[in-house]
Amino acid sequence: MDKNRLYSLPDLPYAYDALKPVFSEEQLRLHHDKHHAAYVNGANALLESLDKARKDNTDLDWGTLAKQLTYNTAGNRLHSMFWNNLSPPKTANKPTAKIAEAIDGEFGSFDRFRKEFTQAAVKTEGSGWAVLTYCLDTGRPIIMQVEKHHVNVNPRRPVLMVLDVWEHAYYVDYKNDRAKYVENFWNIVNWDEVNKRLEALL
Repeated sequence: MDKNRLYSLPDLPYAYDALKPVFSEEQLRLHHDKHHAAYVNGANALLESLDKARKDNTDLDWGTLAKQLTYNTAGNRLHSMFWNNLSPPKTANKPTAKIAEAIDGEFGSFDRFRKEFTQAAVKTEGSGWAVLTYCLDTGRPIIMQVEKHHVNVNPRRPVLMVLDVWEHAYYVDYKNDRAKYVENFWNIVNWDEVNKRLEALL
């Protein structure tokens, strides 16, 4: 099969120890090399099954395959965005430029936005993500919860920033203390990347 038509695990844009003390090297390696890789491998296995069935003119459970493919490809996409919207820790880490203007215009202040996003992240049920999106219909940044990787996704709301709140994202370092993990997340947000995503839509 043409490997150019398969997914590949992206390299991290920083060293495995670059996000300390928010993430340990062990936590980052486990999350990237094992969990993210599993979604890439899962998606590729499904694509290979799909191609073989089409070539051999055989049937599969198309509904199940479509659901599993959606799950794995969405997992790959969100994780890829997650790594890129993180950067080494900074003190007083706050947005600038267009994303700062959008946040202030919608939420009144960064502190208010941080409070709302934090609550959305902490209260996401089970496995999922807290997500900052941009609504193309209203021109407003909107906070969402995404269950698993793909439930509640709205195609008219491109994603600007994501926070993985599956336990595999933080359990090595934080055990079951999701709130502490979310609190520390704010020290490693790559606001330049988030701003770039917004400017691409304007």
